[in-house]
Amino acid sequence: MAITFYWYPKCSTCRNAKKWLDEHNVAYEAVHIVENPPTREQLENLYKISGLELKKFFNTSGQKYRELGIKDKMKTVTEAELLDILATDGMLLKRPLVTDGSKVTVGFKEADFENNWL
Repeated sequence: MAITFYWYPKCSTCRNAKKWLDEHNVAYEAVHIVENPPTREQLENLYKISGLELKKFFNTSGQKYRELGIKDKMKTVTEAELLDILATDGMLLKRPLVTDGSKVTVGFKEADFENNWL
């Protein structure tokens, strides 16, 4: 199974997730989420596969999220518009974002990683 690991190297959560993957000998392709963010189409696909609410894909504690007032936009714009916003900047994405094309995890929780990537 080919795993894509979207991460931001300066993010401690991402580093912890990478360490977990390495310790468990899980093969992955690391992709810098800011330099090479997923496209809008990829994000839509990941969102549909995940079964999660779209707001789970947003880095709600990020500066960019606050600057753009996305919390308020969540209540007024369409899902398509939120995907468009999400695709504009990798810093808006909650990370790490991990997928094998049929499963997706957003953020790092050891239990989620154990259930999905072992």
